[in-house]
Amino acid sequence: MKTDELYDIERGRTIPMSATTRRTFLAGAGTTFSGMAASTPTIAGQRRGDFIPAEKREMQEMATDLMAKNDVPALSVAIAKDDRLVYAEAFGTADGKDEKLTPGHRFRIASVSKPVTSVAAMGLIERGKLRLSDRVFGKGAVLGTDFGKSPYGLHVEAVTIEHLLTHTAGGWSNSGPDPDPMFTHPRMNHAALISWTLDNLPLHDAPGAKHAYSNFGFCVLGRVIEKITGTGYAEYVRKEVLIPCGIRAMEIAGNTLADRKPMEVVYHGQGNENPYGMQVARMDAHGGWIATPSDLVRLLVRVDGFPGKRDILKPETIKVMTTGSTTNPGYAKGWIVNRQNNWWHNGSLPGTITLMVRTSGGMCWAALTNTRKPGSRLSGDLDRLVWNMVGKVSVWPGGELNVTS
Repeated sequence: MKTDELYDIERGRTIPMSATTRRTFLAGAGTTFSGMAASTPTIAGQRRGDFIPAEKREMQEMATDLMAKNDVPALSVAIAKDDRLVYAEAFGTADGKDEKLTPGHRFRIASVSKPVTSVAAMGLIERGKLRLSDRVFGKGAVLGTDFGKSPYGLHVEAVTIEHLLTHTAGGWSNSGPDPDPMFTHPRMNHAALISWTLDNLPLHDAPGAKHAYSNFGFCVLGRVIEKITGTGYAEYVRKEVLIPCGIRAMEIAGNTLADRKPMEVVYHGQGNENPYGMQVARMDAHGGWIATPSDLVRLLVRVDGFPGKRDILKPETIKVMTTGSTTNPGYAKGWIVNRQNNWWHNGSLPGTITLMVRTSGGMCWAALTNTRKPGSRLSGDLDRLVWNMVGKVSVWPGGELNVTS
């Protein structure tokens, strides 16, 4: 991926970033943003702990403009600077009617779930429970012959943990000649779907040869985590990743409106899309979590490599996790990356567009919506929105991020 492109999950391909966004990426490289103060002094017209009113109004106007342009009922944004939560604001209604949206409302995060799974897998690698070079399928492999019929098809037994993390397994892609397995056979559970895929969808390339974005690959990683730990995927992630970051409200989403969790928004389909016609719970490791933006920021500041809050992974592990593959330097292990040392991931499902970003300038943020507009550039618009909101702030207020030390 080029550094002036954004990976668009909705279209399964990269899209160009605007000149404004590209300039902002470059401005953040290795420094604080232009005009931002490292501390939070009181200045004329500003009380300690407050934004400059005119700047905050401009941020709000940008958010409401995006919502009007893209018919977004609910938008929530959280921003941290130097590992401190400095902004958390919600716009619109949680149910599209009269339930006012708050920063505490939760959204499906779609493929922003992939960095969550990556952090869990890299933690196992750090503790010597797993290796990037470990094979996934076949005799002597992590999952052995638990799924499908052996002998497996061409290339399957050569797939490694690293191939799954980097989307270089050789197929099972959302943009390949075959259907994305994760959106087929809704009555199948994980085990049945993995077995069906191994038996019926061959790999088209040798592992490591090409980058092909694969939701299915991260579904398999969820099963790898379960096999290694003897614990359910979600339970393990909560215990070993989320709780150490001070996160207790994230969980796997339900499928239907009747499955709506407490403090979860209602999703709105556009263009005949049905947000409640998918097996979202089955997407657990690649797209199944619900979260608030603030919780995603809590995760980011504990894997960002900055010296503030203590990271839950070692620096060398974070380096490996966020280094692009030789096949695609723009995608690392569950993270999109660029040469400016920014890491991020976006997500897209019917009823959902999401984004989570760590910048080299000491900023982390997340932005979540409860709709998707087919044919629009809402993913890119959401990315530009937060960069532009950040660019409007001359002095950031104080505020501690509530995470464990």
